[in-house]
Amino acid sequence: MTFVSGDSDPSASLGSGASRNPAAPANWLNQVTFNRRELNRILDLYGRMVAAGEWRDYAIDFLKDRAVFSVFRRASEVPLYRIEKNPKLAQKQGAYSVISATGLILRRGPELDRVLRVLDKPQLAYAR
Repeated sequence: MTFVSGDSDPSASLGSGASRNPAAPANWLNQVTFNRRELNRILDLYGRMVAAGEWRDYAIDFLKDRAVFSVFRRASEVPLYRIEKNPKLAQKQGAYSVISATGLILRRGPELDRVLRVLDKPQLAYAR
C-alpha cells in the first residue's frame, strides 16, 4: 500500500482525524462483487469438489464490469472454470454464467443455483 505524504499508518485509529486517500473508496464502489449468499453457494460447491479431488485452488477477481470466481486443478494452470457475475447482462441473458477453460459458456442464467448445477452434476462413469 502506498501512502501519500502526511498519511498515517493504516493500523492507526482513523478516529483521531487521520486523512484517507479520497480516491480509494470510489474504486471499491465501482466494482462488481459477489454478495454473501452467492459466495457461500460458490464456496460450498468448491469445498465439495476439493473433497472429491477435482479442484485444488481458486481465485476471485472483482472488476469494474463483472466479478469472477476461477477454479483451478493446479495453481500454475489456466482455470478449469470461471463463474462470472455480470450485472449488465441481467435483463438479457442472465447475470451469472459458467465458462470452461476453452471459453465455452456452459450455462448462463438469472439464478446462481441453477447455473452452478452444470458443475454440480456427478461425472458419468463409463463401463469398460
